[in-house]
Amino acid sequence: MSDIEKDCIFCGIIRGERPAEIVYRDDTVTAFKDKHPHAPVHLLIVPRRHIRSINDITENDGDIISAMVLKARDLAKEFGISRSGYRLTFNVERGAGQVIFYLHLHLMGGWYKDGD
Repeated sequence: MSDIEKDCIFCGIIRGERPAEIVYRDDTVTAFKDKHPHAPVHLLIVPRRHIRSINDITENDGDIISAMVLKARDLAKEFGISRSGYRLTFNVERGAGQVIFYLHLHLMGGWYKDGD
């Protein structure tokens, strides 16, 4: 394990060494509630493998990105916001708001619930 991975907040969450409200986990991705939510539903979907940002993905990472997006879609349905609307966001580098340098997809919604 590299020093970056040893000190990384998200790596610690994935390893179970840091607290988080995990809502989904498999061999490819982990999803958990954002500690500082900006929406009634604010989840982070992260790959299990440490990737610094979108700028660091390769052509071989297509399956990971696809798994992240598809899991976000499924979680939107599970959390009752798939029909009312939600936002998916990758912040890439500091100038775009990336604060933790570990690839993560924000799923935000819940201002309206499905059926409203």
